[in-house]
Amino acid sequence: MRVKPPYLARLVFPNLLWEIPTQEKEIFLTFDDGPHPEITMRTLELLDEFDAKATFFCVGENVENHPGTFAAILEQGHRVGNHTYNHLNGWKTSNAEYFGNIARCAERVNSELFRPPFGRIKLSQAKVLRKQYKIVMWSVLSWDFHPKVSRGQCLENVLRYTGPGSVLVLHDSLKAEENLFHALHGLLKHFKEQGFAFRPVG
Repeated sequence: MRVKPPYLARLVFPNLLWEIPTQEKEIFLTFDDGPHPEITMRTLELLDEFDAKATFFCVGENVENHPGTFAAILEQGHRVGNHTYNHLNGWKTSNAEYFGNIARCAERVNSELFRPPFGRIKLSQAKVLRKQYKIVMWSVLSWDFHPKVSRGQCLENVLRYTGPGSVLVLHDSLKAEENLFHALHGLLKHFKEQGFAFRPVG
């Protein structure tokens, strides 16, 4: 399982945000697929414990179903981004349907940030969306959502590959629950002790 993005993907999409150049001890935590009324709220509590801020890429349908949880993300000083309304795979979706789905999410998620679900987006889609959005990819994928990845492996993934400027992906979703909280607590503790700060994507 590839934790770092493929070199070819970065070559094909050089104008997307893969990591954030910085001389500071900063890590950029991101969470995909929420909000979820239990998982997201527990995530917010853990972030608050370590004085960490993050960016939540929200699925529009989940925002519609859990508006209070979405409001809590903003109230606690985190950023949000558009993750389509129905978690669409750009490779398997016509451009017209894809753009319409993103626009539907934008009715509930007011943000200039966008992340394609599964990291799958066509060049033609990216070209159009870049006129309106900063398209945020990642430099470290935790694999917290995968059933064959253990809690220990998930934590090792993030500790081994994360450094200054890393854009790290976790998932505030039910299927990622066990790995998410083990890895999130471990990385927050580890990097906080090393003097790192956790920032939202700007």
